[in-house]
Amino acid sequence: MKILKIKLHWQILIALVLAVIFGYYVPTGIKYTAWMGDIFLTALKMVIVPLILSSIISGVTSMGGGKNLGRLGGKTMLYYLSTSTLAILTGLFLVNIIRPGVGIEMGLTQSVEGLTDNVGSINEILMRIVPPNIFSAMANGEILPIIFFAIIFGVFITQVDDKYKNSLTTFFEAVFEVMMKMTMFIIKFTPLGIFGIVSREVSRNAHQLADIAGGMAIYMLTVVLALGIHAFITLPLIVRFVAKAKPYQHLNNMATALLTAFSTASSSATLPLTMEAVEHKSGVSNKITSFTLPLGATVNMDGTALYECVAAMFIAQVYGIEFTFIQQILIVVTALLASIGAAGIPMAGLVMLTVILTAAGLPLEGIGLILAVDLPLDMMRTSINVWSDSCGAVTVARSENEETSVAV
Repeated sequence: MKILKIKLHWQILIALVLAVIFGYYVPTGIKYTAWMGDIFLTALKMVIVPLILSSIISGVTSMGGGKNLGRLGGKTMLYYLSTSTLAILTGLFLVNIIRPGVGIEMGLTQSVEGLTDNVGSINEILMRIVPPNIFSAMANGEILPIIFFAIIFGVFITQVDDKYKNSLTTFFEAVFEVMMKMTMFIIKFTPLGIFGIVSREVSRNAHQLADIAGGMAIYMLTVVLALGIHAFITLPLIVRFVAKAKPYQHLNNMATALLTAFSTASSSATLPLTMEAVEHKSGVSNKITSFTLPLGATVNMDGTALYECVAAMFIAQVYGIEFTFIQQILIVVTALLASIGAAGIPMAGLVMLTVILTAAGLPLEGIGLILAVDLPLDMMRTSINVWSDSCGAVTVARSENEETSVAV
């Protein structure tokens, strides 16, 4: 019975270690365990759309009007744009100092199928915000149009007669509570799901470990170092001095969500755990979490933006292309916009990298250079995305004078 009392994040960490060992040494056994990861991810995806829709609508109606929504939305977007820009600049600084692409052999390449089919212009990405058919968007799991519709729907709920407003508000609050109960039930199975996911990925990529440990090590080190500076210095400083909260206590509260983000490489799939941790452990109100976190899981991609900038510069260095200061600024701006348009799914950053390479005039074949090491970096940058979202929720909450459990 004592094992049942182990905290969930420790259970996940143990599952991660066992999954790596199992996937590497018993690859033939993956067919018996992979189903656990598939069912876990499917269950999380099942609750995402109704959870986001009900949480944002109930959050907007609880704000009471357009003025409050505008203030809260302005603070949220200011935080997201600021932290993403800081992340990109951190990556740009380190990749110029370390220069990991200099001296890399061009032989380490792989073909990348189907990426260009999913790429649109920045204008097309922004146009996806308004859904022509909200039910189609829900069926396809298109989060950004769902968020847009939910915000508009919530605003107009506050403008109808009281008898309709009260009925709709109560309905969506009830749906949200039910979805959170369902989410908490699914969360109990996280260690089993993580074991299935990670063991399969380790087994699938075991043959590439030599490549990872070889010529790409400096590139990986550059990305990891930049992510570490952003995660453990930049964001904690914002939480401590802007939000006037305790960053490392909040980090401890987020352990389960961050380990899940690392394991699944999906900020959207992790969203239910993020919302639960921020609201019930760090004490941020439902009004703030239900608005900032679904929005953040879609548009705030600090880790992805940082990675895309470093990857583009790395590819340029490998091809012997020197960028001017103005060209590097173009990469910064494009990485910021591309990260906003990236979906919260595995390898979405790799898809959006093609937008940056096209804008910078770099060959798309360069993506093959980094494909072998993308999986571990994807897991890391997703964790940073989720960590930044949670810090944003705390920062916005403290700016609204909320007394959270992590306040100084």
